[in-house]
Amino acid sequence: MTWEIVIGLESHAQLSTASKIFSSASTAFGAAPNTQASVVDLALPGVLPVLNKGAVERAIRFGLAVGANIHRRSIFARKNYFYPDLPKGYQISQYELPIVQGGSLSIQTKSGEKVVHLTRAHLEEDAGKSLHENFQGMSGIDLNRAGTPLLEIVSEPEMSSAEEAVAYAKALHSLVRWIGICDGNMQEGSFRCDANVSVRRPGAPLGTRREIKNLNSFRFLQQAIEYEVKWQIETLEDGGKIQQATVLFDPDSGQTRVMRLKEDAHDYRYFPDPDLLPLEITSAWIEDIKTEMPELPGAMSERFQHEDGLSANDATMMTQSRALAKYYEDTRNVCLKPKLAANWIMGEISKRLRANELAIEDCPIRADVLGALILRIEEGALLKTRAPELLDELWSIPSRLEGNRPVGATTFVTTTPQRPVGPGAGSAVIFQTPLVLIDQIIQARDLGQSTDVSALEGIVDQVVASNQKSVEEYKAGKEKAFNSLVGQVMKASQGKANPAQVNAILKHKLR
Repeated sequence: MTWEIVIGLESHAQLSTASKIFSSASTAFGAAPNTQASVVDLALPGVLPVLNKGAVERAIRFGLAVGANIHRRSIFARKNYFYPDLPKGYQISQYELPIVQGGSLSIQTKSGEKVVHLTRAHLEEDAGKSLHENFQGMSGIDLNRAGTPLLEIVSEPEMSSAEEAVAYAKALHSLVRWIGICDGNMQEGSFRCDANVSVRRPGAPLGTRREIKNLNSFRFLQQAIEYEVKWQIETLEDGGKIQQATVLFDPDSGQTRVMRLKEDAHDYRYFPDPDLLPLEITSAWIEDIKTEMPELPGAMSERFQHEDGLSANDATMMTQSRALAKYYEDTRNVCLKPKLAANWIMGEISKRLRANELAIEDCPIRADVLGALILRIEEGALLKTRAPELLDELWSIPSRLEGNRPVGATTFVTTTPQRPVGPGAGSAVIFQTPLVLIDQIIQARDLGQSTDVSALEGIVDQVVASNQKSVEEYKAGKEKAFNSLVGQVMKASQGKANPAQVNAILKHKLR
């Protein structure tokens, strides 16, 4: 008999507020240990928490993005447990009345689109951090992170493979960054997942779950779930039983190990926090936030398909982030060729970004410059086969905007201290439009196509005269022979001949 896998994720998104959820201490990453822990974070006697309005706004923004119910009244509770990096002995969270209830998220799987429903999303504070390295026989405690605002997003147990769980986590990660509530930096712990995994026989009740804690990369998420599923199935098939537990994933061994037996909700002894009044949210406040929401990736993807003619896959790729979507739109607006814009971004631009470990926001080639390059290729002024050389040139030119002009401004500024292009030598600053810049590099590097028809006809005549066998084969109906002749002409022209012109002249000559 086969086994069914049941997976639900609890994802923690660190909210992008400048201060903590209940104190004015900074949330900046990387400060020296315990330099950003206020008296509230340290739980000194007599201090009281004050709720951060920005954290609430970001939770509302998420609820709107996933089509959830935003409770007009929610309650903060104390979740009681003892841990060295939790000074109060309890965590302020939400339990019975969370701020966000329900909602859903669409993901792309091998079988097509799948909708994963959300149980809830609630506000809470983060704990501190225990430090075990560089300490002999003891641990250090850094409370800088204590009190950092988190939105815990809980899915329904509706995923049935590690691949689906990763697709969901990636979609969620993209969404919280898209709507600006979390920077998504997984290396810094800004976005991390806990995976609840169980297996069962088809049609049987849900099996006993084990929770894999604090997975801060998509690769670790997939590896941890795959190992846990394999371990649970082997344990059950050998006659063993699964005990509910919290486990950790060791990336070095690729295995999970038990950290503690899993508590249930009653073990945390939840009760309403007496220091915090119920959170009241007005309809007017929600409407104000709704008017400031950006176009969501799903809606934008649909628009790119209907208005630009992109495929569903290309539209999804172009909406992986707001920065990428803007880069695509700025490129398309210059070249007026949506499909070509998407192809160049997914191809040559993405290849260079990966090689240099850069995000699209840091791409040295501006979107309007890429659009100008595509335009010149379509006009026949630039050989497509030589375009990568031009991209390499653009990548190496230090560039900046004139003043604070936004991307898409008509004036482009380059400084060329080593290899001046066009007028202006040395380290002079050259103010020019993207098309002028492209034209100057085409001319300086001799990357353009030949437009001399008579010269091209001469090359065709030479190729026809010296390849009579291919000529006879073409006249006998062998199309490959014609392609061979085209290749000979392109080679003789050093790749500078216009392929369309070559085809036309050859066919005329071979009548």
